[in-house]
Amino acid sequence: MPDEQPEKLDLTSMDIAARKRLELKQLFPEVFTETRKDDGTIVEAVDFERLKTALGEFSDILERQRERYGMVWPGKNECQKIIQQPSLATLKPDRDESVNFNETDNLFIEGDNLEVLKLLQKSYYGKVKMIYIDPPYNTGNDFVYPDDYSESLDTYLKYAGLADDEGKKFESKANVKDSARFHTQWLSMMYPRLYLAKNLLHENGAIFISIDDNEITNLRNLCNEVFGEENFYCSFVWQRRSGAMDSVDNVSQDHEYVVCYAKTKSKLNGIARTYKKYSNPDNDPRGPWILDNLSAGKAGGDVHYPIIDPATGNEYLPPEGRYWPYNRETMKRKISEGRIIFPKKPEGRPMLKRFSREAKSESVPVSTWLRKRGDKATANSIFSALNTEGTKESQNILGGKYFSHPKPTQLIKSLTTQILEPKDIVVDFFAGSCSSADAVLNLNQEDGGNRKFIMVQLPEPCSEDSEAAKAGFKTIADIGKERIRRVIRKIESEQKGQLNLEDKPKPDLGFKVFKLARSNFKVWDSEPKNDTEAIKKQIELNIDHIDPKASQEDILYELLLKAGFPLTAKIEKRHMAEKDVFAIEGGTLLICLEKRLTSELIRAMAEANPRQVICLDEGFEGNDQLKTNAVQTFRSRSQGDGEPSQIVFRTV
Repeated sequence: MPDEQPEKLDLTSMDIAARKRLELKQLFPEVFTETRKDDGTIVEAVDFERLKTALGEFSDILERQRERYGMVWPGKNECQKIIQQPSLATLKPDRDESVNFNETDNLFIEGDNLEVLKLLQKSYYGKVKMIYIDPPYNTGNDFVYPDDYSESLDTYLKYAGLADDEGKKFESKANVKDSARFHTQWLSMMYPRLYLAKNLLHENGAIFISIDDNEITNLRNLCNEVFGEENFYCSFVWQRRSGAMDSVDNVSQDHEYVVCYAKTKSKLNGIARTYKKYSNPDNDPRGPWILDNLSAGKAGGDVHYPIIDPATGNEYLPPEGRYWPYNRETMKRKISEGRIIFPKKPEGRPMLKRFSREAKSESVPVSTWLRKRGDKATANSIFSALNTEGTKESQNILGGKYFSHPKPTQLIKSLTTQILEPKDIVVDFFAGSCSSADAVLNLNQEDGGNRKFIMVQLPEPCSEDSEAAKAGFKTIADIGKERIRRVIRKIESEQKGQLNLEDKPKPDLGFKVFKLARSNFKVWDSEPKNDTEAIKKQIELNIDHIDPKASQEDILYELLLKAGFPLTAKIEKRHMAEKDVFAIEGGTLLICLEKRLTSELIRAMAEANPRQVICLDEGFEGNDQLKTNAVQTFRSRSQGDGEPSQIVFRTV
């Protein structure tokens, strides 16, 4: 009977549409109704007219037919479809390319970021505090991600050389400016990725996106639709070079932008207020002070009148076109309190004595990352480094110029100060040379923080004639991984010369490498087929549905991911009833990959009081009685004395 069967673990990524319907139902349960499909089954559906009414929109047919404001481009509907198409892929661990695999909580994921973002939905939904990306700028020579709306995983595997398409070589193409779909291809690439990225953000999280003038307008419009115009913080201006370059139109842009949106807008941290210019040369009991401008730009009543220096009798009016900030009575009081500093010469201007204790906030707003003349970017500088410094950083670490225009780590550090706490997660799914990972590792080293990173990078091939290829790097992903390794070695080397390290928290100097691949399980295709051989093959796959090449660790991490646990979850191998069982996060989840289950093992797992248990279906060896008893064992354990533990039992 159905009640006596364990649940089947869903091997696909999160169903985005189902999640949104659930959220909608929590807000507006009254708009859901039942409807009959063509095959006669009754399903729950959204009554959109009720939804409009619930939102205060009472419209007739003519009103609905009016043109609407919004962003539309050819292919947008296909983007919606690909967002809602669950992924059947997995992420396979690669210990050989990792550093401190068992200890670290940092991740480097090699693969198409669209598929990877889908796979991260269950485990990291609402858990990421900051996302920084430096996507293709669409300059006419940028690489276009190989999206195929019907088979994005297959397309990626062919591209990465992990699958053969009848001997044909998959080649990437640049999105050239004379293409008829120049902007639409870029929009179709960005939209689903931004949509999925928003799901990962914490309610107080924010996304920072580097971009230049080629697509700044389209990016803003995209983000307004995905994140909501009300959640726009700012388009920060970032100075990328120090001087002008030759130009046919005598216009040379030395800046780019960092567009910032929130999941739910509150406020950024701004820049920490400094009091370096404050002093107290006259030992004023009110504390340190500075001289500040006394005039105001707008009139606010009786604010244009002469003031007199009590010591000299000199008379002063506000500067031409400006006004005093106080009326006569308030100004008289300020003078008597010694708050107005008069000049030594009659042609000078009175100034306001402003005390540090009067600061309304410990931070000041920020709107740009421009370096003022003479300023140098330091670890605590509010000014960001230039692109040339990002290139120098990469060259110094890697030993050569293997990556074009990497972002300086100081830019990313500056952005992290606006949103990030010491234990938060940073995601960069256009990781490139991994400047973001470099920034996080060094920031933790500087302030003792424990920030974590998740880098995602497509294994884009390095050109055969490039310096990177000559140095042995096959892909951009390889460059990124090697940079992280070298940054870790550099920090470890620096630590050896430091004293009293035992008094400081141990930094996370490692990262786990995972690679996008086909699922280790052959998923049943529910689409009807007229081909007898295809049906026969599908049945055969369902009988033996585990990839024989899959390692136990491959299977373990796929089940971990599909069950909604992070890839950095703590895993412990336990011995129960003479069998091996993996305990996740202290036993919250038990995963048993044994191919021969026993009643003693079932009881032992139930007595461990986990919240979930996952077993291989083949472990029951067709013994329906054992499977029924397992369901009953976990159910009876859940219905014990006190609060039910609700052990969820699933098979795969």
